[in-house]
Amino acid sequence: MLDGFAELSDLSFIEKSQLEKLLDMGAGYVLDFSNRTFQELITDSVQRDIYDDKYAYAGGSKANRLRAFWDVEPNHVVGKLIADLLKYRRHLALEADEQLWRTCVEVVDRLRKGAPVIDVDALCTQPGDPAFDMLARSVKQAIDGNEPESALDHLHTYVVMYMRRLCQRYGIAAPREKPLHSLVGEYVKHMRGQGRIESEMTDRILKSTISIMEAFNRVRKQRSLAHDNSILNYKESLLIFNHIASSIKFMEALERDGETRESDNSHLPGEEFPF
Repeated sequence: MLDGFAELSDLSFIEKSQLEKLLDMGAGYVLDFSNRTFQELITDSVQRDIYDDKYAYAGGSKANRLRAFWDVEPNHVVGKLIADLLKYRRHLALEADEQLWRTCVEVVDRLRKGAPVIDVDALCTQPGDPAFDMLARSVKQAIDGNEPESALDHLHTYVVMYMRRLCQRYGIAAPREKPLHSLVGEYVKHMRGQGRIESEMTDRILKSTISIMEAFNRVRKQRSLAHDNSILNYKESLLIFNHIASSIKFMEALERDGETRESDNSHLPGEEFPF
């Protein structure tokens, strides 16, 4: 991958054929989507307008627009959209050849491993909170465009808002003036006190994360678009994004483990999703 540029999807002819079969694209349609619902799902999934001219191909049917999307978007974006299309297909409860389903899931897994930030999906949105939702989407768009250096300030704001919400959940004081590293430090202390952190090594990693968040405060002030700064280079920005996303992914796992355990979701045979 070239610095600052995302490589286009490398779906093979066979992979495309398999996906087209599973998504019922033979007659120009995609599953049971209307033009409106097709546009809405794609916008919600990857923040792209499928009716943009760049996806117009051979008459512009839904199937042809999806084929064009596969050709002009990077692997991780294509993988995210296909994953959501497969989830929608599962929602329809349509019968599927088990081997074909597994093969397509493996294709999605391969594509999504091409993301410049491996744990980007950990940067979750928050339904009912428009500001947080908009911020999360803007950060993900920077990753989709492979321009992490352009969104360091938004990432910092996102993490502050995220940590403030986690702290408030446990009754930890989280006033606006409290810096990011203090929010993280008090959250980690609470998790440790609750016995939710089991190993010394995990404890050390999280302690190092506190100091990293303190350094992130300085990066935001001195090397991001938050002020009139010299912007941090691509490689170091990508490293910061990956570390932050990995940390949030772990916190999300802690939160899920702390919730009341629910019964396993039922799945149709062969419908495993490794994402």
